[in-house]
Amino acid sequence: MNRFEQLFVDHPIVLGDGAMGTMLQRLGLEPGGAPELLNVEAPDTIRAVHQGYVDAGSMIITTNSFGGNRFRLALHNLQARVAELNRAAAQLAREVAGDRVAVAGSIGPSGELLEPLGTLSFDEARDAFAEQAAALVEGGVDVLLIETMSALEEVKAAIEGVRQAVGDAVPIAVTMTFDTRGHTMMGVSPVQALRTIYEWGIRYIGSNCGNGPEETIAAMTQMAEHKPEDVILIAQSNAGIPRWKSGGEIVYDGTPEVMAEYAQRVRDLGVRYIGACCGSTPDHIRAMARVLGVASPV
Repeated sequence: MNRFEQLFVDHPIVLGDGAMGTMLQRLGLEPGGAPELLNVEAPDTIRAVHQGYVDAGSMIITTNSFGGNRFRLALHNLQARVAELNRAAAQLAREVAGDRVAVAGSIGPSGELLEPLGTLSFDEARDAFAEQAAALVEGGVDVLLIETMSALEEVKAAIEGVRQAVGDAVPIAVTMTFDTRGHTMMGVSPVQALRTIYEWGIRYIGSNCGNGPEETIAAMTQMAEHKPEDVILIAQSNAGIPRWKSGGEIVYDGTPEVMAEYAQRVRDLGVRYIGACCGSTPDHIRAMARVLGVASPV
């Protein structure tokens, strides 16, 4: 049993971390820049973000690799550096996490539409996810977190890619984003997601991102009502709804107090892996840790 799995044996509630992109933007990442490049060009910045979450109480921290697949990196002409950037992302998180905090390797969407809606074949997607997963595991992650997905076909490609690359070396967790009238952008309901992903052998399933706590709570309510006993639910909501301020700054209306209330509500639904997503900071995680009565195992 690895660090990630052991956390759920030792603790009734496991606290995740918050946003990476939000923090990097505060620290100077230019709009449209490649966050993953900072893993090698500004490693101290990435370490500082991870450390902020660990100090706030996070028991799992997530690598700076959300857009680390070959298709998204190609937007920055970095497609030849997939292994380097993902390995570095995992190594940086591992350094901060030490032996007791777990590291989740973030695998986000490809950024492309799969056939027949788009031009990306299933095999191409699977191979891209396999490439990313191999580097993250080599760098030392404890779980691979396939997150912010909208299409079940892409989830399947990611799961198969992980298994192709690393077998069962680490557990797999999956979260989808329910932001369109209670469904994903591709029309998947929370219950459909839960049942289908469970059939594919995944036991850590949930919701992340979205338009704020209320949508996440609604999705988790449905999943909680239908989940098999051996599923551990995950909730990682955005810190409210993003709004534009003068000067082009994006702010979120979910205060630490709002996110603390969200954490209590999803805990009461039976969610055991609770974190946050876009717009959140260590202040949000600290407030969540306080109301949940959890403490980092370090």
